[in-house]
Amino acid sequence: MPKTPDFVGTNPYGASDVETAIDYSAREGGTEVALGFIDALQAAYALIASHPESGSLRYEYELGLPDLRSVSMKRCPYLIFYRDQPVHVDVWRVLHAERDIPQWMQEPNNH
Repeated sequence: MPKTPDFVGTNPYGASDVETAIDYSAREGGTEVALGFIDALQAAYALIASHPESGSLRYEYELGLPDLRSVSMKRCPYLIFYRDQPVHVDVWRVLHAERDIPQWMQEPNNH
């Protein structure tokens, strides 16, 4: 049975990342930009829910975190980091692609 977006869960770091990105988008670009971010996020969640294997394993190897995958959001410079679990997709982080990703993934409390 394929997963649906209802099976995408976000941990506290990922939820905080999303809130920060929406706030920044609204502050810097206005409501339309923030809504565009939300639309792109929902589309990415739908993709990883229905095709969790589609994400890149690059950071799994770079960070040594088994099964960690990432996908780029369309129209937004953000990466979604997640792990496919037996009954859901667990979103770990949603980070701007220009960040020092290994640093942010290893020390989330410092950012």
